[in-house]
Amino acid sequence: MSEETTFSVSELADEINGVLRRSFADGVWVRGEIQGWSPRGVHTYFRLVEETPSGKASLNVQFFANAQAKVKPLLMQHGLQLADGLKVRIFGRLDFFAPSGQLGLKMTGIDPRFTLGELALQRDDVVRRLVASGLYDRNRQVVLSPVPLRVGVVTSLTSAAWADFQHEIERSGLGFILRTVDVHVQGEYAVGEVSAALRTLGRRADLDAIAVIRGGGSRSELTTFDHETIATEIAKCPLPVFTGIGHEIDRAIADEVAHSALKTPTACAAALVERVLEFWNAAEGQWSAITQRAELGVAAADAEVAAVAQGIRHRVVAAVERGDERMVQRAHRLTAGVERQTERAVMHLDAVAQRVRLLDPTNTMARGWSITRTTDGRTVRTAAELQPGDEIVTTFASGTARSRVEETHP
Repeated sequence: MSEETTFSVSELADEINGVLRRSFADGVWVRGEIQGWSPRGVHTYFRLVEETPSGKASLNVQFFANAQAKVKPLLMQHGLQLADGLKVRIFGRLDFFAPSGQLGLKMTGIDPRFTLGELALQRDDVVRRLVASGLYDRNRQVVLSPVPLRVGVVTSLTSAAWADFQHEIERSGLGFILRTVDVHVQGEYAVGEVSAALRTLGRRADLDAIAVIRGGGSRSELTTFDHETIATEIAKCPLPVFTGIGHEIDRAIADEVAHSALKTPTACAAALVERVLEFWNAAEGQWSAITQRAELGVAAADAEVAAVAQGIRHRVVAAVERGDERMVQRAHRLTAGVERQTERAVMHLDAVAQRVRLLDPTNTMARGWSITRTTDGRTVRTAAELQPGDEIVTTFASGTARSRVEETHP
């Protein structure tokens, strides 16, 4: 080709493509990070980017529908889904696109093991940094309430994950109170929204725990929860964080640093329910033990009271019997005393009667004595009481005589 050869733009484009086809006849493998992932209808376009000391290197990639159909089974087999931020090693053919004047790669294949390896390396780096900073076990040391009924939930409220979690909570019949923050759980906004939600809920004083949940997805979709920012927020959270990220095999870094990591949103809800039921059953057991002990105590007290009452009854009966005996004895003594007193009284009365009989004027007059009275009934005891001419009446043991005094002698 001579020095004076001049190409038109289209000719130069053809020449460039010819060189590319000759130099990379079998295609080329290129590694880098996906950025600007942009599905447009059935085709997808993105940039493959590499950060270098001298700056950023970028290559446009076209991933057409026919190539996607061939690559999709391989991605599914390894649990991958292409998205921004994913490091990949892809195969394709270079092409200079004349209308835009840009070099691009028409992607036709991918090495999933490279991506999985990169993901593992990134995870290992993040875990090492968390361990070195003392954050790796920090949230597991937060004390979980024995009754975590007030739960903050970080999830997409339109997802099946939220529906499953809510159903399990409602099915328990327990009085859970849920405070939710609606976030994206994948994509470019997910890391920022999930991290902010954790900070917001962690500052609340009316919560016992936080649950971070999402449904299942490809391994690459779950890389959101491998992000160091989310892991750091979980580790620093002042509340225990439960995760149910919906993957059955792999563990995200969010699971590694969480207080309790469960496989699914349903399992996450079930763990909270189980914690409350454990407390409930323990409380019921304690109450039953208290009730049983109280019943035994009451029964023992009843028996003691009955024994005391029986003893009191025996003592009362004995006391009453002794009282009866004493009363009978006293009655006997009283009767005997009354009889003796009566006898003495009778004897005294007899003596008095005898004296009365002896002193009875009738009896005295029967022995020859008489009683002289004046006509007005006054007894005359001395002669000085009479004057000559006074009439007197003399009473004898039998009969009376009236006479007149003729003279008196002192």
